[in-house]
Order: sequence, then structure tokens, then C-alpha cells
Amino acid sequence: MTSAAGTTVDVDVLVVGAGPTGLALGVDLARRGVDALVVERGAEPAPGSRGKGIQPRTMEVLDDLGVLDDIRAAGGAYPVGLIWQNGRPAGERPMFDPAEDGEEGSAFTEPWMVPQWRTQEILHARLTALGGRVAFGREVTALDQDEDGVTVRFAPSQGAGTVRFAPGQGAGTVRFAPNEGAGTVRARYVVAADGGRSAVRRAVGIGMTGAGADGSGVVDPAPILVADALIDGLDRDHWHLFPPDGDTGGFMAVCPLAGTEYFQIVAGFAEGTTVDVSPDGVRKVFAARSHLTADAVTEVNWVSEFRPRAALADRFRSGRVFLAGDAAHIHSPAGGQGLNTSVQDAYNLGWKLGAVLGGEAPATLLDTYEEERRPVAAGMLGLSTKIHRGEARRGRETRQLGLGYRGSSLAAETRTELPDEALRAGDRAPDTAVDGGRLFDVLRGPHWTLLTAGPSLEGPALPGVRTALTGSDGRYGPGLYLIRPDGYVGWAGTDPQELRAYASRVGLSAG
Repeated sequence: MTSAAGTTVDVDVLVVGAGPTGLALGVDLARRGVDALVVERGAEPAPGSRGKGIQPRTMEVLDDLGVLDDIRAAGGAYPVGLIWQNGRPAGERPMFDPAEDGEEGSAFTEPWMVPQWRTQEILHARLTALGGRVAFGREVTALDQDEDGVTVRFAPSQGAGTVRFAPGQGAGTVRFAPNEGAGTVRARYVVAADGGRSAVRRAVGIGMTGAGADGSGVVDPAPILVADALIDGLDRDHWHLFPPDGDTGGFMAVCPLAGTEYFQIVAGFAEGTTVDVSPDGVRKVFAARSHLTADAVTEVNWVSEFRPRAALADRFRSGRVFLAGDAAHIHSPAGGQGLNTSVQDAYNLGWKLGAVLGGEAPATLLDTYEEERRPVAAGMLGLSTKIHRGEARRGRETRQLGLGYRGSSLAAETRTELPDEALRAGDRAPDTAVDGGRLFDVLRGPHWTLLTAGPSLEGPALPGVRTALTGSDGRYGPGLYLIRPDGYVGWAGTDPQELRAYASRVGLSAG
């Protein structure tokens, strides 16, 4: 393909990183017909349970991306915590504050547990079913961008040549052109979804600011071990909690991983400890902190060590390069917010890239990605850090249903004198009954939706925009609501002429 300036490009969008962020973005772009390629430096998908908690808002996103049934089948609800002391059960503790059914107009009220490796498998399968492509073993070493696109270079050891995709694994081939021994790809836009040590972020010179006075981002200098293991002697109906004591060392939590036979072991250590991440090291820690022997750990499938950090990229964009997921923000895992905030980055950026590349919206639409997502990421980083330090509970905020973009330049609220609890432009559109069914069934897909609340109003015809009519259920006051492809209200009001003007600004022409 050729750009307006005549420069040959290989793909419209190159997504660097095949974790949940990159794969979710790949799915969203594929269903919009965008020619995109996801590349991953590893030879295969990353292993391990890692981010296992999927929050209610992310469940809504995954529903729209077409993977909800598989996600439900692959996981399960979180179990209650069981506290152990001196080898005996000493009481139960709920791990999350309870939610009310239908809270904030969602079918989802509690987090759903799916090991991250399984979430990646599901998103990868969906992406390839849509004709999308993932190339493994491609490590980015440098990039150059100009007015028309970005040239990305890969490690010389991986060479040039062509990556071919078998039937069912994406259509066509991708050529990695030779460049002094290294492969290159030319793209109109690049999205860095390559993790906290993002090579792309470093290549474009975007810094990260961490929590704490020194800016290091270290939330807790004490190391933590996390492992996936088979264990005999523990029931799978509880999240087993072993508080620290003077004899056994730090805390340990052992959670059954829904949809698998494995448990996730999380163990904390004193600052300065050298953690043994071998299978025998995992068994030794487990035996020291539980009432069971080392032999109870019959298999260690994956193990890692980390120190909780919190850091935020100074910018989420540099020219034609965008940052998403851990490349843009690094969370303590305590709040279960990292993967969820990351997938929602992808969900925000996907429809905007699709609209601009499809010629439906001006390129300035892409300016709103950082405007909207960086404040959200900053807020979630603060929440994750508070939960890690025991200063906040896992409750309504962690479910992320209340997040929105009221301060965005895309949010146009034209009504006045609204009550405090009223739904406004920028808010997430809650589900409600509409003519013939549910609003969320109408929203599902890569389109805008015009919702009319009240029988006396009539909105203009907007090509490609679905319509729905609802009465008043207390969530939507009388008015017209133009809902974005990512499920947030873009414009709210009563004047069809003002709606037409907004629609024109975002690339929707009135019929």
C-alpha cells in the first residue's frame, strides 16, 4: 500500500506486544477492517497467571469484542478468603466489597478470574478468526518516524524475510524488509504495548514518573514471589491466606486459579532478601509458611519475582507512536487494575485509529487518546497503591464502571441545571431497556449509537449510526444521547441541530 506522499507502508498499524493490551487492540482494529500487525519479541505468548482479575467494566469491553462466552467458560468467580493460623482455619474474609445487582447499569458486579495466559489465548484466537496477524520472535530495536509513517527495525538475529500465516492464523503474509541485516516494517501508526520496560517508549524518548519523592516508582522495596503450582491438601473453595509470623517469615496467599487445576502462590519477603525462584525454592517457602510439607507442591509451572512499582508515562503519544498498557502505566498488582486499565486503553484507541484511517474522522481525533486515558491511568495508579498499602478496599472504584471522560474535549453536554446524579456527556452509558430489547445489545459492535429518551424527541438521521428508544428508568433523563463506539456518551442534549454539528466534528455526517 502507498501513503498520500507515495511512501510504501507494510501495515496501517503496527502493535508491539502480544499481551492482553496488544491483542485486544488487534481484535478491535481487525473488526474495523484496519490492516494491522501485532509483533511480540518472545517466541511464544508469555506464560503465567499474572493479571488474573477481570473487572466488570472490562467484562463489558470483552463482550463487545466478541470473547465474553469464552472468558466466562475459562474462568470463575473469586473465592472467599480463608485465614490460617497455626495450621488451623481461623476465619473467613471476603476479598472484595459486595456490589448490588444491576449496579451502575451493568450485568457484571464482581471481578471474574481468568489466568492471564488463558485470556491471551482467547484474544489471540479471536484475532486470528477475524483475519488478524501476530508475528512472534520480533524484537524492536529502533524506530524512525516522519510525517507519513514510522519505520520500525527489529533485531538482526531475527533477520529479514517473510512471515507466512497458515489458514486460520490470519490472512496473507508480512514482509520484513532487509535493513543492514535487520528486519524492518513500515506503518502509518505504531502502538507500544510492550510492557513496563517498553523498547518503543525508550526509542521515542518518553520518560516515566514513579510514585514517591525519589520518582523511582517503587511502592514496596520488599520482593514478592509469584508462582503457578499444583498443590495437594488445599481445597479449591477458598483463597488461602497465611499471615506472617516470626517463625515462618512474610505473608503467603494461595489462590485456586479458576478454570485450571493450578493454584497461584504469592509470597512476600523482607527487603534485601535474595529470592530462590527455582521449583525447590517455591516448595521450601510453601512448606515454611503453611501447615503442609514441600511435597504437597507436586508441580511448579511458572514462577517470577518482582517488586511492586507504580509509574506513569510523561506522555502517551509521540507523533505517530502511542503508548498503551504497561508501556504507559505500571501498577502494583494488589488492586487488580493493571490489566483492566490496559485493555481499556486499547478500547479507547482502537475506534479512534479506525475512524481516522478509514477517512471518517480528522487526525485530530487521535489527540483525545492521551487527553482521556492519562488522567484515568493516574487515578487507577493511585488507587492500586492505596490498596497495596492497606489504605483502601477493593470495592466500587476497582470495578471501574464509574470511570468516564466528562472533562474530555469529546464530551459535549448541552443541557443545563441537571441534578447531581444525572447522566452526562463523558459518562459510561449504562444498560437500560430499549424498544425490542436491551441497550447493550444495540451498542455491541464498532458503531456509534443514538439513544432517544422520551417520546417527544426525534434525532437526525446519521449514516452508520444505530438508533434506540427508551423510556425513563431513572438512569437516562429526557434527551438525545449520542454514544461513542466505546460505550461512552459523546453528546447529550435536546437540540437536533446541535447534535448535527457535533456529529460533523467527529466524522459523522447527517443524512
